[in-house]
Amino acid sequence: MTAALPLTDDVRRVTAPYYERVRQVIPEIEWGVHAPYVAAINKLKKERNAVILAHNYMTPEIYHCVADIVGDSLALAREAAKTDADTIVLAGVHFMAETAKILCPEKTVLIPDLRAGCSLADSITGADIRLLREKYPGVPVVTYVNTSAEVKAESDICCTSSNAVKVVESLGVDRVIFLPDEYLGRYVASQTDVEIILWQGHCEVHERFTAQEIADFRRDHYGLVVIAHPECPPDVLAASDFVGSTAQMIGYVETKRPGRVLMVTECSMSDNVAAELPDVEFIRPCNLCPHMKRITLEKILQALETMQPQVTVDPAIAARARGAVERMLQVG
Repeated sequence: MTAALPLTDDVRRVTAPYYERVRQVIPEIEWGVHAPYVAAINKLKKERNAVILAHNYMTPEIYHCVADIVGDSLALAREAAKTDADTIVLAGVHFMAETAKILCPEKTVLIPDLRAGCSLADSITGADIRLLREKYPGVPVVTYVNTSAEVKAESDICCTSSNAVKVVESLGVDRVIFLPDEYLGRYVASQTDVEIILWQGHCEVHERFTAQEIADFRRDHYGLVVIAHPECPPDVLAASDFVGSTAQMIGYVETKRPGRVLMVTECSMSDNVAAELPDVEFIRPCNLCPHMKRITLEKILQALETMQPQVTVDPAIAARARGAVERMLQVG
């Protein structure tokens, strides 16, 4: 690992504007640890002609201070396809970095920790899809982007939580196989007349939330507005005031400005939104994604210094997976 960096007067000066963005959520004593890495990363990424794409679940010092582009999986996929940088650093999990490499095969794609995986991506394989196609011949396969390149390659089209309903309906069929998130699939089924064939994959963060937790939070916090991610169990969604992707959840809070809100998703997203909306009180049910939390400033700096670990995808798999991802991007 990179040795600890000193907090010099020059570092304080160049990082002062970044701290203004996050002082609502990062104590000054903690910022003293982050600031040298923020300064070093922002300097080195320019030298490397690198762009840092950060998911909404990254911690505030990454999300607000070194990321060039932030967003949900769909936004990051779109921006990866458009960037003219030589190197993409994916501050997120492995399937996101694979998606960036699929869309940008000529670019160097780095992920700061190869162990940053995903319970959903681990829940299904390409062989599973081939068996499903045998069981349901002629039924198109819609695959959530939270999957491996191998799984995407076996699919007809990908989707994200923000466009899943639109993707399903874009196929113009009565029945689809929807993989791998069971709860997102059940939510999609509630929003469309298309029959949804489900797979029993779950997000290890979202599946831990319960309707009883929501009831307890409402009891303890008067006037609480609850907004939930569709990867949560159906009883949690039923107990919520709004359901949407991470980008849609952020948009809801920015537009509605509820006085007190509970974002039923990975904990760091509340910090990232709170940094920009100090007038909103965020109640935090702090479920953390252990994979997202593997990505740190120190590891981002090390990745840029060493240009490792690089993400690679077999060209034959990438070519097939690219079609499914590009069809998703065309739907929007």
